[in-house]
Amino acid sequence: MSEQLKQLRDQIDAIDDKLLQLVSKRAGLAQQIGKIKKSGIVYRPEREAQILARIQKQNPGPISSTHIKQLFTEIMSLCRALEKSMSVAYLGPNGTFSEDAALKRFGSAITTIACDSIDDVFRNVESDNANYGVVPVENSSEGAVGRTMDLLLQTPLTICGEIQLPVHQFLMAQQTDLSQISKIYSHPQSLAQCHHWLKTNLPHVPHSAFINAASNADAARLAAADKQAAAVASKRAAELFGLSICAENIEDDPRNTTRFLVIGKQIVDVSGKDKTSLILSTNNRSGAIYKLLEPLAQHGVSMSRLESRPSRTGLWQYVFFIDIEGHQQDENVAAALTELREKAAFLKILGSYPAT
Repeated sequence: MSEQLKQLRDQIDAIDDKLLQLVSKRAGLAQQIGKIKKSGIVYRPEREAQILARIQKQNPGPISSTHIKQLFTEIMSLCRALEKSMSVAYLGPNGTFSEDAALKRFGSAITTIACDSIDDVFRNVESDNANYGVVPVENSSEGAVGRTMDLLLQTPLTICGEIQLPVHQFLMAQQTDLSQISKIYSHPQSLAQCHHWLKTNLPHVPHSAFINAASNADAARLAAADKQAAAVASKRAAELFGLSICAENIEDDPRNTTRFLVIGKQIVDVSGKDKTSLILSTNNRSGAIYKLLEPLAQHGVSMSRLESRPSRTGLWQYVFFIDIEGHQQDENVAAALTELREKAAFLKILGSYPAT
């Protein structure tokens, strides 16, 4: 070993020792904060968003800001766990993109609860069996997740955060010979996201052999039990079920992203870069939507999403899901909401939370 190499390694060892001391000191401070808090709430989305934004802004490199964010998310997760254990429900089983989203937001120092359906995620949080839930709400290619939107209309829970997860799909099977594949399992949204690739690269597989599964992870489980089957799922699902990767990143849109929501029972404070989600409805008359949204324009509130959904209370009646920039405590947003309450036939504020 050269003297120069030894010196560099000695420097790394010294830095590692300092890192360990600093992380341990941070963890000790987190424990002290846990003793001071009276509410028992350890997850503060607005505080964590501020920390991550500051760290990324100050990042000198060469490590990317994305990886620095992952590193500090994990550190905060470990420190949170010292204050109090925390459970997060998601659409399971293990190996789904919903689990990936939960780990991306909360880190690995949590208790995860894999649920059979989106309904079960809501029920686990509503019944206090889980502190938080992670549910998909829209995909950049396939649009809104209707069941999540329907449940947001009904639930007493609030939105505490959002997660933007780039979704990369993998084709996996017991072997890598595509000519031997006669059926493909996956969640309907994933099949739709990869439709062109599948038809181009597996022309011998008829559309009738594209089989819907409850989740991508369940699709991987089914493929693991059938030598002639393949699954479209995440890379982690292939690892969990011992499948070989036949092709990577087969999504038709390389920018394919799914947005997830964090649902819980707490009101999130202002972070400085926030989003507010609403549900509202109006009477069925000419120009009603335009007039209903006027307060947003008048008070300089930008709208980033508008989605209609059947209200299920009457034929051809709809509610509108709206995302606006800003926190409901912001002066201009609060003023717009006051006017919206006067104009809307129905208004429900789903929550304000840090924007990603």
